[in-house]
Amino acid sequence: MTPFTQASVEDQGITFTALQPMYAALVREFVIEVSTCPVDEEFSPSPESVEQASAWFDQVDTHIQVHQLRQFLQTTPLANEAVLRHLLIHHMKKAAKATSDRDKTDFLLVQYFSLCAPSGLEDADLDLDYVAQVLEPVLGPQEPTLPTWLTSLETILQSAARCRRLSELLHSGILEQGRKLKTQAAARYFEPSAMIAFARFSFLIRRTFFRLMHDDLNAIQDGLRELERRGVATIDCRRAQFSADEPIARLRMICQSWKVMFHAEYSSGQPLRMLVDLRAAVDDALQNGARKNPQAANAAAAAKSSGTAKK
Repeated sequence: MTPFTQASVEDQGITFTALQPMYAALVREFVIEVSTCPVDEEFSPSPESVEQASAWFDQVDTHIQVHQLRQFLQTTPLANEAVLRHLLIHHMKKAAKATSDRDKTDFLLVQYFSLCAPSGLEDADLDLDYVAQVLEPVLGPQEPTLPTWLTSLETILQSAARCRRLSELLHSGILEQGRKLKTQAAARYFEPSAMIAFARFSFLIRRTFFRLMHDDLNAIQDGLRELERRGVATIDCRRAQFSADEPIARLRMICQSWKVMFHAEYSSGQPLRMLVDLRAAVDDALQNGARKNPQAANAAAAAKSSGTAKK
């Protein structure tokens, strides 16, 4: 049995009690077959009960992937500041940390920072000292410096800031470079200075991602309105895995649904590639619509000519 001090027993008891409602919801949400959680209303922390509870929480952790945790925390009302803090502490204090623990910690640090930082925070204000201050309830007081083995994070951030379209960000390898650094960090990832640096990096990358994503969605919607104004009803969207004659009205509805789908997700998954390809299809239709749809072009020209004649 793992030896516990009285202080650690009490701390673990507080953490497990705080996390029990969320883990019970996770078990139900993802239909995980485990025994009943040993932490209940009558839970009394002791070395034995904490050891038993720790084993139960670890068992649930092995069944929860980071994308599932992300999905759950973005929709549940249980994900308040205190729960996120305890969840971070739970993963960081594990004696043996799996790769999934690192990935979850990485996501949770950004989620916690996003929840606690002011909404109007400017990029220029996001230095390491500020990030350390916000993360102090989790990491304790820190005077961070950027580790020498993470100096390339700044270079990656500068490359991301130069991207003008989501396609540039997704196809440039920038996201992969950040993931590679986290993987190469191994156990060093859990050093406080590294976690602060990665939290700042991931927050800024996610902010860039959202800005470019919304720019693409707005450009698509503006393009669809312009195509309708020209009398175009359908466009060829096969490159985005839609039909060769996709109705513009349906594309507009899809864009609205994507705003919800991409609310807090950032990756290079299939839906995002479809978004990038749809913008390319709309741009192509705007540039070549007259050639590909001569009837609509002629109708628009006739309407314009008729309006000029009446003047």
